[in-house]
Amino acid sequence: MRKDPRHLSTIKDSEMAHESWKVFQVMAEFVEGYERLVHIPPSVSIFGSARLKPDNPWYKLTFEIAKTLSEHGYTVVTGGGPGLMEAANKGAKEGPSLSVGLNIVLPHEEVMNDYQDISLRFRHFFTRKVMFVKYASAYVVMPGGFGTLDELAEILALVQTGKTRRIPIILVGESYWRDLIGWFKSQLVPNDTINPDDLNLYKVVDTSEEIIHELHEFYRDRSPKPSAKEKEIMSGL
Repeated sequence: MRKDPRHLSTIKDSEMAHESWKVFQVMAEFVEGYERLVHIPPSVSIFGSARLKPDNPWYKLTFEIAKTLSEHGYTVVTGGGPGLMEAANKGAKEGPSLSVGLNIVLPHEEVMNDYQDISLRFRHFFTRKVMFVKYASAYVVMPGGFGTLDELAEILALVQTGKTRRIPIILVGESYWRDLIGWFKSQLVPNDTINPDDLNLYKVVDTSEEIIHELHEFYRDRSPKPSAKEKEIMSGL
């Protein structure tokens, strides 16, 4: 049976219309994100597992880190979900600075936690990722799974390639990240897939005090807010 070209054309037109409307949905997510976040004070994006419970030591440490950051004037930004994201938002709420959740709509998980001063909902991971990066003055990466690894790899790649400004990337939990860091050193560097200097893009710490020390050292002679040149670089995100 020969296919009717008019029928195929109708299908293509319908698909194109559907995809075109998706563009407006993406635009709306960017516009709301920019409008809600452009005026927040210097912020720290905290990443970590959605699966860890309040009795987990990493949950308790994440709460402590976020509270300490809030007390030092940093807005805390998370993915807005349960687990370590909840711990971070909850800790930020205990301090004087803002607690922000960039929530993602997923089929089977991710319930918004109750500790958000500013809450946004995203359908698309890529629009949400831009918001994590665009207004951050530092990234704190707690233990997590594939989602956390994805966010860490994206941040490292953006800084490595100069698509975003250089800011502190802090991995928390030496014992958790040890084997991954060892793989960077034993496989990526010797095989020339990264440069040896790329190992300096991040720091590994174990306490909230070390995080504050790293931020103070990094911003000793500069502002946490991006310069005009850095804003120009980040306009390409």
